[in-house]
Amino acid sequence: MPASVTPAESPWSVSIRPLPSADWDAFVAMRPEASIYLMSGWALLAREVFGHRVFFVEGRDAAGTLCGVLPVVQQKSLLLGNFATSLPFFNYGGALCENVSLAQLMMERARELAEGLGCSYLEFRDTVQWPGEWIVRTDKVGMLLELPESLTALSQQLGSKLRSQVKRAERENPTVRTGGRELVEDFYNVFARNMRDLGTPVYPRKFFRALVERFPELCQLLVLDWHGAPAAAAFLIIAGGRAEIPWAACSAEARPWGGNMKLYWEVLSLVSERGCRLFDFGRSTLGAGTYNFKKQWGAKPVPLYWHRWERRPAKRGHAAPAADGRIMRYATAMWQRLPLRIANAVGPLVSPGLPW
Repeated sequence: MPASVTPAESPWSVSIRPLPSADWDAFVAMRPEASIYLMSGWALLAREVFGHRVFFVEGRDAAGTLCGVLPVVQQKSLLLGNFATSLPFFNYGGALCENVSLAQLMMERARELAEGLGCSYLEFRDTVQWPGEWIVRTDKVGMLLELPESLTALSQQLGSKLRSQVKRAERENPTVRTGGRELVEDFYNVFARNMRDLGTPVYPRKFFRALVERFPELCQLLVLDWHGAPAAAAFLIIAGGRAEIPWAACSAEARPWGGNMKLYWEVLSLVSERGCRLFDFGRSTLGAGTYNFKKQWGAKPVPLYWHRWERRPAKRGHAAPAADGRIMRYATAMWQRLPLRIANAVGPLVSPGLPW
């Protein structure tokens, strides 16, 4: 049964449910500021694919009208323990609500839930800053690019230096394929190798298959072939005139001739032709290599606010990354040395429990 709380002298009631109510998705769809990832199906994927516990926090007024939603996913890992996130695996989550008081109430109920579950921390991946006694991480930013109405205007907008890099790559005569489920395997082969080279455990294939099967109208894959084999690939989410690239990869062999530049040009061309006017390069850490790569395409940083409750907070004014930097550097270096076959076998067992 859902846990329901109606605080004294409050016009709101908050319930925590294992499944979303029937009006959850309609509420999200009506809110223009809502991330697509707040639709219930994205959180449910964590349960269906990885077996994580998923909770749906709902806020209603005295008439029973849904006025706020907040999905929460609990993860357990041998490496990092027990923690909860809204939302893992994707860039955006947190409370969706107009009323600040209700948002605070839902977040507090989620905190009580996480505390009761024995979690070491709870993190909300918000695009707005909420009041309250939260630790707030601000080292992450979204990288957004406004797209013009034509490819010609887009090319001019990118500038001569970047255009020359794309033209250099085109001299290698790569070919482009776009599609859905039929390209998952080719995308994954490039992506998995790239993740090993970066020193990061890769998601299992079933995660990407589940995405395109559940959301075929939103998922678009693009594969760049070179000498008859996939050399670079991208996984796109396209909805409401906005496109996002959560995952992309380029092989080591294709980078010297600009395979990564050609990949992103083809991606931008594709989404522009489909009528998108905003391209989301995904989140980055300020000043990092990925941040600078996205910035050269004209992407502008947008602040992200990751609110966090910690069971045993450190003495600091803001939240630190989830793991100690030295430990992460050591783990990354060790993973990069793994044979690809072993990394691809072990990575899918480890990655579902990481705070991504």
